[in-house]
Amino acid sequence: MTIAFVVVFLLVLLGCLTLHVFGLPANWLLLGLVALWDYFHPAPHLGFAFYAMLVCVGLAGEAVELFAQIFGAKKYGATGKGNLGGFLGAFAGALLGAPFFLGIGALFGAVAGAFVGCYVFERAHGRDDAGARRAAMGAMYGKVFGMTAKVACGVVMWVATARALWPA
Repeated sequence: MTIAFVVVFLLVLLGCLTLHVFGLPANWLLLGLVALWDYFHPAPHLGFAFYAMLVCVGLAGEAVELFAQIFGAKKYGATGKGNLGGFLGAFAGALLGAPFFLGIGALFGAVAGAFVGCYVFERAHGRDDAGARRAAMGAMYGKVFGMTAKVACGVVMWVATARALWPA
């Protein structure tokens, strides 16, 4: 019976990872669910080191998502104002896109918003069209890479949890 509970719980955690598509904090929800499992389930007590590892991986995912957009835009010539526009655009795009395509629009909205926000801010501060477009492409590429890395960190968290909970 314990194996059945573990399988169901791991499937719930796997489903939790799909929340990344909607722009929701799936890695942190996964961490919270693991803590609840550990609190209510009598057998495994995962320990401080396990939770510290999960928190570090979750923070690494957030940091990579943040800095990938900054460095992607900088690599393609964005200014600080363009980066700010990219962040604001990604946030606004995710919010505005959320009602579309059953919530998956948040993903596309964030990516498109990073492009549009960076482009608009670069143009508003005197950049020519080609330079602003190039900087905006960098912000968009960085956003896509950052989101991918964040999902990969969630997968690492899931695998670590599966290894810790699976009866040996």
